[in-house]
Amino acid sequence: MVNLDQSGGVKATTPDRKLFKIPHRVRAIVRADETWLVVLAAFIGVMAGGCVAFMVASIQWFHHVMFAIEGTEVSGAAYIEPWRAALLPAIGGMVLGLVGWISLRRARIAIIDPVEANALHGGRIPMSGSLLLVLQTMISNGFGASIGMEAGYTQIGSAIASRLGQIFHVRRGDLRILVGCGAAGAIAAAFDAPLTGAFYAFELIISTYSIASLAPVVVASITAVGVVRLLLTQPSFEVGFAGNLSASDYSLVLVMAIVSALVAIIMMRTVTLVEMLFAKSRLPVWIRPTLGGLCVGAMALVTPAVLSSGHSALHVGFGAYYTVPVLLTMICLKVLASAISIGSGFRGGLFFASLFLGAMLGKLVAIGWMILFGLQIPGLVVAIVGMCAMATAVLGAPLTMAFLALETTGSLPLTIAVLAAAVVSSVTARRIFGYSFATWRFHLRGESIRSAADIGWIRELTVGRMMRKDVRTVTDDTDIARLRRDFPLGATQRVIVVDRMERYVGIVLIAEIHGEVAEGRTARDLVHFADTALLPNLNVREAMKAFSTAEADALAVIDSAESRKVIGLLAEQHAMRRYNEELDRRQNEGNPYT
Repeated sequence: MVNLDQSGGVKATTPDRKLFKIPHRVRAIVRADETWLVVLAAFIGVMAGGCVAFMVASIQWFHHVMFAIEGTEVSGAAYIEPWRAALLPAIGGMVLGLVGWISLRRARIAIIDPVEANALHGGRIPMSGSLLLVLQTMISNGFGASIGMEAGYTQIGSAIASRLGQIFHVRRGDLRILVGCGAAGAIAAAFDAPLTGAFYAFELIISTYSIASLAPVVVASITAVGVVRLLLTQPSFEVGFAGNLSASDYSLVLVMAIVSALVAIIMMRTVTLVEMLFAKSRLPVWIRPTLGGLCVGAMALVTPAVLSSGHSALHVGFGAYYTVPVLLTMICLKVLASAISIGSGFRGGLFFASLFLGAMLGKLVAIGWMILFGLQIPGLVVAIVGMCAMATAVLGAPLTMAFLALETTGSLPLTIAVLAAAVVSSVTARRIFGYSFATWRFHLRGESIRSAADIGWIRELTVGRMMRKDVRTVTDDTDIARLRRDFPLGATQRVIVVDRMERYVGIVLIAEIHGEVAEGRTARDLVHFADTALLPNLNVREAMKAFSTAEADALAVIDSAESRKVIGLLAEQHAMRRYNEELDRRQNEGNPYT
């Protein structure tokens, strides 16, 4: 619905170029038998695992060469030459700005992440935009920006899955599942944790769990982990814990969950604040990462833990003893460094940064709890609870973090405590803040996406597709006698009134024309909904809301709020029927027997 003194519109999208599709007979086999979908998912897992292994190896080599460290990841280095720590993030910002400048001078490249793709585009992800995002993420992380590589991992895995699904011309629902398989394989390979990867896909990418999606997602996760183990040797998160948690220990778990959620909210708000400051500075977009890199480099002179994702820093931090001032410094600097990195234009995610922050926050809370009440469980356990609670507040995926705890500790009692903390943290973040980090970013862009649930078909079901185009109109100065002669009772229910310039004026009900109306009155005197009309780009839900607000059974459709030229008519009953038909079709899309 539009107010006729305001304009409305939707963002246009350019469809991806037509893809090569394999022969119809082969496609039909894949579409008809879900076993072949599992085979396709296994291949996607292999590809995702190979891409993750390549990216991890490349970044490790780059850190080793550029930062001149003994290990393979810069955040856990014992010492970095000051000039490298201070200047390399800024140099990375220059390189990233140059890449962004070059990409803007060429044809605009759409970057659609897996959540947005499954929510709005039926699982379609442009490969060119995904490759650009992966390159930007590797540059950002390689030069030490305080962000993780998980966004790049999931992007390339999901993009490969999307392209493969489109080549086989799978159904919309199956394509969304394959995109989840790509993301599951990428996360499973990155963390050496197949269950974590699988439930990452269920909670964040597919946004639902079903028997039909279980097999392909799990198979993709397992094959991706197998590929990485064959190609790459990397440290895992395995932390042993064989004890039990008493009922009194859960008070600490709940406090840890709430504190983690609050710190996560502060970090997400800080990202937005930094972006606003850079936007108000009116600096060119391509120079902002350089300034952000200088800020991160200055903090790296205090501690190298702020650099990169914090992967090595987390391993070092699990076994190290830190004092309260050191922990406070690391937490504050890491929050600020991550916010500045993302806010200034570096590409990446907060997944691993939230793990590191949560672990250090857990150690800090454990020290405070021990001083006040005494501590019956190891501080490492509190660190793991904090790690998973913080990541849950950022990602909005409690089961994912519970399985990460299970696969890293092998302890069921600790996993139950982590699950409790994850639920409390998630509820706290949603109650106070309302979003996870991904959905918060969509909100800032004006998108009403709260999950990866498929709402793209709703946007595709527009007023322009549902409306009747064969509508009759009359001018507003038509008298009652002529209206009664041209539109007898039973001929139609309503007629649209326009002025001499063919601009929309309102709707006249035929029943009212044939009622007790004084002679000499014209169509303009009997119009309803003069200030209410529909635009062709409104979706079915917006149209239904317009009908409810206007209390109308039908509304005119105009081309724009400026010209107000009538192009059709949409009835509420027809819109409701089309909505239900489309909903049934989407629900039965994956069932070959319907």
